[in-house]
Amino acid sequence: MKDFWVASGHHLLDRDEAGRLLVTDAFLKAYLARPELLPPETACEAELRLHHELLMHHPRRPVTREEIAAMEDADARENWTFMIDFRDLLLSAPTLEAAYLTLARGSAVKTPPLFMNQLAQVVLRNALDGEKDPYVLRAAELFFRPQRVTFHDGTVLLADAESVELHEENRHASPLLNMLGGPAVTELDILDDANAATYFERSDAFDMVLNLGGSGAARRGLATAMIAWIRHLLALEVEIEPVDRIEDENWAWFVGLDAEATRIGNALWNGRELEGEAAERIVALFRLGFSDIREAPPEVGTGPIWLILAMTPDRTIRMKPQNLIAGLPYRVSAPAN
Repeated sequence: MKDFWVASGHHLLDRDEAGRLLVTDAFLKAYLARPELLPPETACEAELRLHHELLMHHPRRPVTREEIAAMEDADARENWTFMIDFRDLLLSAPTLEAAYLTLARGSAVKTPPLFMNQLAQVVLRNALDGEKDPYVLRAAELFFRPQRVTFHDGTVLLADAESVELHEENRHASPLLNMLGGPAVTELDILDDANAATYFERSDAFDMVLNLGGSGAARRGLATAMIAWIRHLLALEVEIEPVDRIEDENWAWFVGLDAEATRIGNALWNGRELEGEAAERIVALFRLGFSDIREAPPEVGTGPIWLILAMTPDRTIRMKPQNLIAGLPYRVSAPAN
């Protein structure tokens, strides 16, 4: 089987009988070793000791507020408070899926986006285990990686925001590259049928561009990823298909897949005129229906649920997959993950 997103640490986790993810010491140690969690060389003795001498050897060790308060740097104290709260949630939940559900349904606003994205990645990696379609996997990167949108030659191109920013920096540093002209994103590999097979060997680089228009494979891939996400976390079977426009004047329900889409959707829901170029910031629309209509609540019935994906004014997409969990109406209770 072809592997992908190895850096998520999914191979370091155990699984219960239902296939849900169980925390291990190896996973916690690898997490603590991430570059963004390593204390700088200039860190105080209290921070270095906590990380290097204590947690890296005993990652489940309780950490007191006094130990954090002993750190000299205020930012370090804040970061460690977030980190330990997050770790303790992972340890207290029966599975990582259950931890994600807890965050999605209540306390995500108190959790740094970095932690939410990293948790979403490893849970989604489990949900998509065995997936062989590179279009599905590349589209699924939207769940945990911000994307930069570029309109070029009638297409809508999505590039990983961090990767394209690095490419632009290298481009400006090289007079030869800077002379090439055109959007920097066009110098990266755009996922297509000819290069799709290379996705697996480079999946942790996040360096392939997604054409959200074109043949429609990218939008169908994102729909497939959302179906797998909902099935895995909520035990619900749904059907999702990309559409060009919302056809109903009276919506039964909608879910904004990001903060900008939620703002736009709320304005339309309440019959308000969209400000400026807000409508042009919608980059994709989807129609969701329940495979078993009995799972639809009365206020939805047989009507569709519209999913909206939008970009910010600076052309960035920051998808919030927790919205699919917290915002999707259904009759049945979510399983205990």
